[in-house]
Amino acid sequence: MADLLVEEFNAYRSRMNEQISGAKNLIINRLFNLDTNCYEPGTVDVVTKEMIGLACSMVLRCDDCVKYHLGKCHELGVTDQQIFEVFSIANLIGGTIVIPHLRRAVEYWQALNKN
Repeated sequence: MADLLVEEFNAYRSRMNEQISGAKNLIINRLFNLDTNCYEPGTVDVVTKEMIGLACSMVLRCDDCVKYHLGKCHELGVTDQQIFEVFSIANLIGGTIVIPHLRRAVEYWQALNKN
């Protein structure tokens, strides 16, 4: 089940991104490019950028974004302790309404760690 959760998300995201990119809409493609470039190395390191993205995504309650940033954090070697610090910041800023997203985030993080 855990592997399936990660695989399904990644497959869906890739498939839909290909379709969106294939539409060749200038504004959407520029937006996607801006998003990609924002997370490139700069004066703020990539790990910190991904953790900021994760916290913001949790506060904005975007489960797809949370999964994406959790995946990137996992690839970058972020520890359980660091992830739970990010979770605590997001819940403090976002309030108790973020708790359902926290549950799904923990489930997804566990699935990533099983892979």
